[in-house]
Amino acid sequence: MNIKNAQLAVDDWIKTHGVRYFNELTNMAQLTEEVGEVARIIARRYGEQSEKESDQQKDLGEELADVMFVVLCLANQTGIDLQKSFDKKLDYKTKRDHERHHNNEKLKE
Repeated sequence: MNIKNAQLAVDDWIKTHGVRYFNELTNMAQLTEEVGEVARIIARRYGEQSEKESDQQKDLGEELADVMFVVLCLANQTGIDLQKSFDKKLDYKTKRDHERHHNNEKLKE
C-alpha cells in the first residue's frame, strides 16, 4: 500500500468507525503519546534501560503503526498529500545527502 492509499484507508476508517477526526491539537497530543510509547520500547529493549516485565509483550511494530495512523490523520485533516510530500522530501535528501553520508568517516566500519 502506498502512502496515498494509506491516507484513503484511514479516512475511510474514520468515516466508517469513528464519529469524526479529533481536532488537530488533540491528534498532535495523541501523536506525542504514541511516539513516547515507541521511545519507551526502544530505550528499554535496545538501549541501556532494563525492560520491565509488563513491557516485554509490547509490539514495536504495532506502536509504530499507531504513530503512522495519527500522522495520516493529521495529513488528511490538514489537506496534505503525504505521498507527494514524502516523494519530494526523499528526492531532496537523496540530492543533499548522497555524498555526505558516503564521505562520513564515522559511518565507515
